Amino acid sequence: MKVAFATQDLKRVDAHFGWAKNIAIYELTPNGHRFIEAVQFDGDLKEDGDEDKLAPKLEAIKDCALLYVAAIGGSAAARVVAHKIHPIKVAEAEVIEEVLVKLKDVLNGTPPPFLRKALMRDQERTFDFDEETV
Repeated sequence: MKVAFATQDLKRVDAHFGWAKNIAIYELTPNGHRFIEAVQFDGDLKEDGDEDKLAPKLEAIKDCALLYVAAIGGSAAARVVAHKIHPIKVAEAEVIEEVLVKLKDVLNGTPPPFLRKALMRDQERTFDFDEETV
């Protein structure tokens, strides 16, 4: 599963999604994690109401199941969710590596329903009605 982090310094989840200079993307497996890429964004990112700045960010995270942010606006959150990505807001800046370790432990245990859904994001749903009895 791919996980994205809104970050200014590539070390911590410390950025508002719309204002983030970087999105760090990691692959998370039951055994650990690996860094995939950092996507950088330029320009006046703090301009509120500029929905155009979100399109490249949404494109960058399109394959991710989770997005960790320090903050996210309502419109941006709706667009992220529409892409079947679950946004997670952290209360204060957290080290990305520590978040990944905690997340791996949760996934290897009994993950909450929203994480189970995120894990199933890329798997095809099948319904076998032949075995159903009426």
